[in-house]
Amino acid sequence: MFSKMMIRHLALFPALTVAATLMVTPASIAAPKPTSIGTFKDWTAYTYKKGAKPVCYVVSQPISTTPKGLNRDPAFFIITHRPADRVRNEANTIIGYPFKKGSTASIVIDNASGFKFFTSGDGAWAGSKETDAKVVRAMKAGSTMVVRGQSQRGTKTTDKYSLAGITAAMKAIDSACPR
Repeated sequence: MFSKMMIRHLALFPALTVAATLMVTPASIAAPKPTSIGTFKDWTAYTYKKGAKPVCYVVSQPISTTPKGLNRDPAFFIITHRPADRVRNEANTIIGYPFKKGSTASIVIDNASGFKFFTSGDGAWAGSKETDAKVVRAMKAGSTMVVRGQSQRGTKTTDKYSLAGITAAMKAIDSACPR
């Protein structure tokens, strides 16, 4: 299911999270190695230690993207638990290109639940615990999710994700990273 490129990207995710949290350069930290705790259809659950404390996340890649043939890095959608920081269900996407400054990413689940994520660099986040919780509830009840964004060059993209397996993957990280 996951390409070698995605595995390389996932190996960077903990280092990027720690770097952003500690406000240090990635070169100055030893990246924790994520451990898979299971693949559930189209979603994979991971855990790693930040110091002695667990961090857990689920991740998937789009099943389709448009326009085709763009030169962009792989895209991901991620839900993260960081119990030590009292963070649960943090929803974000890594889009594979720098977003247009001041733009938002649009998240639509089953053509009904629409959410706007704020953007920074190649990432986008829900922005509040309440919205994160609503996104996760909608994902668990849904079957597909569409992420739309605009690059700094003005290119508009659409990434479609399968939500098959998200509920089981979330149960896995709920167990590995309890409140």
